[in-house]
Amino acid sequence: MTITEKIIADHAGLESVQPGDLVEVKVDYAFAHDVTSPLAIAAFKEIGATSVFDNEKIILVADHFVPNKDIESAQQAKIMRDFAKEQDIKYYFEIGEAGIGHVLLPEKGFVVPGALIIGADSHTCTYGALGAFSTGVGSTDLGAIMVTGEIWLKVPPTIRFEYEGTLSPWVQGKDLILYTLGKVGVEGALYSAMEFTGSVIRNLPMYQRFTMTNMAIEGGAKNGIIEPDEISLQYAHSRSLQEPVIHSSDPGAAYADVIKIMVDRIEPQVAFPHSPANVRPVSEAGNIEIDQVFIGSCTNGWLEDLRNAASILKGRTAARGLRLIIIPASPSIYKQAIKEGLIETFLNAGAVIGPPCCGPCLGGHMGILAEGERAVATTNRNFIGRMGHPQSEVYLTNPIVAAASAVLGRIGGPEEL
Repeated sequence: MTITEKIIADHAGLESVQPGDLVEVKVDYAFAHDVTSPLAIAAFKEIGATSVFDNEKIILVADHFVPNKDIESAQQAKIMRDFAKEQDIKYYFEIGEAGIGHVLLPEKGFVVPGALIIGADSHTCTYGALGAFSTGVGSTDLGAIMVTGEIWLKVPPTIRFEYEGTLSPWVQGKDLILYTLGKVGVEGALYSAMEFTGSVIRNLPMYQRFTMTNMAIEGGAKNGIIEPDEISLQYAHSRSLQEPVIHSSDPGAAYADVIKIMVDRIEPQVAFPHSPANVRPVSEAGNIEIDQVFIGSCTNGWLEDLRNAASILKGRTAARGLRLIIIPASPSIYKQAIKEGLIETFLNAGAVIGPPCCGPCLGGHMGILAEGERAVATTNRNFIGRMGHPQSEVYLTNPIVAAASAVLGRIGGPEEL
């Protein structure tokens, strides 16, 4: 079996599973945020349930429209807050202690290798970077999970992506996943597990692994996953008291496809509107002037992402007339960024710093685009209207290219500086 199949079999109490099997699995944690939890809570109540299956296995995080931007978002947050109090949910996080859920869960040690985590958000697949099975579901499904602690899954086939060679300067996990999406398309891994492997992946730091598994959903995947190794085990052990369960794919495991990617000639990538798969090397971006740069999100709001951006912005300022928005993904990242002087560097560069939240990524608040405006963003999606007006444009890059573009006032790479 593959690593994905082994984790599913383990949680289904079965010796083995194969692609296409329908199985019922027990979840280790169920996750929802301020946008998806109200619908899940409504489903929970419609079932007639009075108590959750386990108040220590449900994680609720206010991260999308916080601090509340309007009455509607305040009402959503209140529904989740009241439910957490009513059900005595142990792991309820609100502003002050909350950040972006997909960063907060690994950071606080909820995610360990071998775990099975279901979230009412499509980017729940992020946690596969630690060798866990994680995937997103609709809010109704999550409401049922909160009652039963179980969910049915169809076992996905696995596509193995093998990355070999030597990365060029400035090329990161964000570029690898964008390049991959450019090759396979947004439906290239439809309802499949994207298993990332090879010597390049084994040498990637955790924050770049999280970026890759986070964007597996952009290829239509059920989940993204990387086998546990010393790097991921050290990350998990330093944050969690839970015992990991180490799985790896068998040498004879059956794959739907094996795709080999040589990275030597891959440049930093830019995803043009309106698809994460519409990619070009930054050297071929052309002269595209921009109005806004956003550095943050569950994809690239990690501490190391901020360090990378600061290395470009230090001693420089954003182009006149350009809005530079930077949002640390969690309070601990924010605090460390202050200690290291990163926040001061950003402020000196003319940036505005937002509180830990999703912010502009989903067109929520703190950076909505007007008609005709263009933004470079370190986020994961650039669909029509994703960050604001339907006639605006979003270009996806890694934080280094985003920072360089902020200084240039147009899309460009750091070598231009």
